[in-house]
Amino acid sequence: MTDLHGILLVDKPGRPGSQRNVEPVSAELPTSHDIVQRVRRWSRQRRIGHTGTLDPMASGLLVLCMGVATRLVEYYQGHDKTYEARVTLGRATDTYDAVGRTVTQVSVPSLTDADVEAALVDFRGQVSQKPPVYSALKQGGESLHRKARRGEAVKVAPREVTFHEVRLLSFVSPETISLRIRCSAGGYVRSLAHALGQALGTAGHLSYLRRLEAGPFSVADASDLPAIESAAAAGRLSELLLAPDAGLGMPRLTVSEEEQLRLGYGQKIYQSRAIPAHDTPTPSPCGSEGGRRSGLAATYDHRGRFLGIARARAVEGNGDGTVWKAEKWLAQQLGSLS
Repeated sequence: MTDLHGILLVDKPGRPGSQRNVEPVSAELPTSHDIVQRVRRWSRQRRIGHTGTLDPMASGLLVLCMGVATRLVEYYQGHDKTYEARVTLGRATDTYDAVGRTVTQVSVPSLTDADVEAALVDFRGQVSQKPPVYSALKQGGESLHRKARRGEAVKVAPREVTFHEVRLLSFVSPETISLRIRCSAGGYVRSLAHALGQALGTAGHLSYLRRLEAGPFSVADASDLPAIESAAAAGRLSELLLAPDAGLGMPRLTVSEEEQLRLGYGQKIYQSRAIPAHDTPTPSPCGSEGGRRSGLAATYDHRGRFLGIARARAVEGNGDGTVWKAEKWLAQQLGSLS
């Protein structure tokens, strides 16, 4: 199979939403790493990376970068995420979700939709949230969940995250709360579920999670694993790939052939057009993609072929021109040079 370059949207399997949650989940559920390994095996492509993990229990959108697109992973991270989630009251677990060990089991008070709506108010907007101890966050170069599983005492500092939307979809008394959530990068729905249980005077954990969106990408456009395996076996996996620059969300910089060559050699170029102010994102309070993308542009030749990422090094004159230098140059790998 020839090299594959592009974005693969995967609909990751997870815990079924209809499963009753009375005991920890025993069935093996694939991790994000497992998904990468399967696609690597099916496609025979070594260069594959994901733009953000999903917990084993979670289903839904997993964004994979293949081939040259792996060099762009950092530009696809930090996006807002949208989820459908279910919180089950009465039981708390050490992982804050259904795969964990029960640490608290208490009665659930008589609650109404209005009670749940009132509790959710404090979870909207910018909040200080404590991530789960059992998470992929690293401390001293090692994932927290590895430390926790060895029995080490792990302390996690709260951090500021933004929940743009926490909408009550339904409350099935006495214990099941269904939510639609859109949050910034770094927001943990598991932590929200745990804290929501406490806010309602009981305990709670996340019993179902499905990622619907990640930045510009939607699970509606994703392929499930059988479809990906079948396409790879038939040599048609390229038909499922989006272009490496799909959804970058950057301003567009068009360069001449001479400018393309200079950028490819690490040299600077000057263009009389300044990068529009509205194209330059401002840093967000939660450290999301805004700050990292500031001053960047997706660069194309005059035929519209993607070449790579350039950064504005300086604005000269009276703001009427910009000096650019290549930051991630992919032209040769993509075969853009003729």
